[in-house]
Amino acid sequence: MKPRSPFLLYTVLRLLFLAAPLVGLMLLGVTWMIAVPVAAVVGLCLSYIFLAKPREAVARDIYERRNREKPLHTENDDIEDEAQDAAAARRPASDEA
Repeated sequence: MKPRSPFLLYTVLRLLFLAAPLVGLMLLGVTWMIAVPVAAVVGLCLSYIFLAKPREAVARDIYERRNREKPLHTENDDIEDEAQDAAAARRPASDEA
């Protein structure tokens, strides 16, 4: 089963890589003030090592979303042009000088 978005897979795996060391440290009796930063660093290292493909998929998806082909001329452009033309037609000729 392929997720709809690479963001979902990457986010779930990152959370798992944070939660697993945190639970392990808490089971070992480490205080939460020490366990949270240590688990965050361990999770960061694990995700950097093991999540290269999902990270690249997320980066590719972001790139594709930001660089989509956008139409150069839209329907809204026509409406704005008509409104400007109508406003220009209503102006007296003395304003043009």
